[in-house]
Amino acid sequence: MTAPFTPSEIWYLLSRIPKGCVVTYGQLAEMAGAPGYARVVGNILKQLPAGTDLPWHRVINGKGQISFPDGSSRYNLQKLRLEQEGVAISSGKINLKAHQWHGE
Repeated sequence: MTAPFTPSEIWYLLSRIPKGCVVTYGQLAEMAGAPGYARVVGNILKQLPAGTDLPWHRVINGKGQISFPDGSSRYNLQKLRLEQEGVAISSGKINLKAHQWHGE
């Protein structure tokens, strides 16, 4: 599936997510003008260069969860970074009402 947006458009939106906030993959796709392209957003984020300054850890799945397997090193890193920004994770879920960014 070819996306109607470029990786750099997703990177730009990603760079705007404030500390302590999260967005879903689907929400990022919608913000880029392409609802339904959540998987493409996920694939773009998978290709971020190691050591990037972009806040990839602020993107979660539509269920309010970290997408990496629970207990994996990437899961633990994302959880740590979110918690350091004040995002509470309870029973593996993030309260979207409290932490979801709506692009203001």
